[in-house]
Amino acid sequence: MPAYKDKNSGKWYVQFRYTDWQGERKQKLKRGFATKREALNWEREFLMQKKADLGMTLESFYELYEADVKPKLKLNTWLNKECLIKTKILPYLGKRKLSDITPRDIVCWQNEMRKLTDANGKPYSSTYLKNMHNQMSALFNHAVRYYGLSGNPAARAGSMGEKEAKEMLFWTKEEFLKFIDTQMESPLHYYAFELLYWCGLREGELLALTPSDFDFDKGIVMVRKSYQRIKGEDVITDPKTKKSNRNIQMPQFLCDEIRYYVEHLYGAEPDTRIFPLTKQSLKRSMERGCKESGIKVIRVHDLRHSHVSLLIDMGFSALAIAERVGHETIDITFRYAHLFLGLAAMLVAAAAANLLTGSFNMGFTGQPVAHTDGVWNFLGMALVGLGSVLLGGCPLRQLILSLTENH
Repeated sequence: MPAYKDKNSGKWYVQFRYTDWQGERKQKLKRGFATKREALNWEREFLMQKKADLGMTLESFYELYEADVKPKLKLNTWLNKECLIKTKILPYLGKRKLSDITPRDIVCWQNEMRKLTDANGKPYSSTYLKNMHNQMSALFNHAVRYYGLSGNPAARAGSMGEKEAKEMLFWTKEEFLKFIDTQMESPLHYYAFELLYWCGLREGELLALTPSDFDFDKGIVMVRKSYQRIKGEDVITDPKTKKSNRNIQMPQFLCDEIRYYVEHLYGAEPDTRIFPLTKQSLKRSMERGCKESGIKVIRVHDLRHSHVSLLIDMGFSALAIAERVGHETIDITFRYAHLFLGLAAMLVAAAAANLLTGSFNMGFTGQPVAHTDGVWNFLGMALVGLGSVLLGGCPLRQLILSLTENH
């Protein structure tokens, strides 16, 4: 196809027809090229994109990748991916033909990435390097799966870096109570930290809460959205995962606190954010509180770990905890295995002590029960369960409400 020169502007342009993915013939016009060569190169890349020609450059393929993948992801997730690709991949391999990039090219790119440093002059972390490689590999995996590329050179080159597991810190209930006393002068921060600790919310879930997310008669907070600060704007998105959509039973004292707080918010509408804070504000307030109370410094997100630790100490199962915090059961089992093992060790130690002292006794005989008939024991437990439900909730709910003790 020829390129044309605009006599008025002196710029070059291309005008041509192509067949789209639905088989329809369409016309394309693109202006503003400084040279004829630039105009023709743009036309060639455009047509290769439309034909999914693997001779297109990685830059051109990225445009296809963006059109395919961006609609499936949360905005913040896409922006993080986009930043890495545009700053760490395309400047190095963007002009290369997709089909010509080899594992050796990927290795050379990895070596260049290892030489880079952050704003403080420090080498990038192993986790960040791994994330770079994951984004590179994701591009080629997409080309293999949907555009017929024969193989993924990034996978053949092997990964770089590794995910570094962050140390899991958490507070005991006693430590949290010391900390929360330092927040009394700021009701906004006080009630925010109360919800984070006693309900195990994520920061984004907390900051998205509105009065309509609470049912104070039932004592529940409904998690249906998340707050993000993206490009200087407040953005409300869906929660992190499908499991994150959940109803959380609040301890009665917390329900009363939040009801009072919401009722005294001036001019609050049902869709008004009740915590108009930023994540940085929470972080600064937490650091100040740690310093004043003398307890160890943890991240705001570690309050979520602290909540799980509290539930484990109270005897909750992995399934019950997973449902409360919006995780898969298997995630809870593996992530907090050391805490479950600690509880199991205490039970084993108690059983061993009973055995050594002769206090361990199998069966019903000699036990502190009203009778020794197994059937009646079972029926008695069933009656207790039924009574718990009729009195306002299942035994699990009653356990959660027991958090009010000694607060």
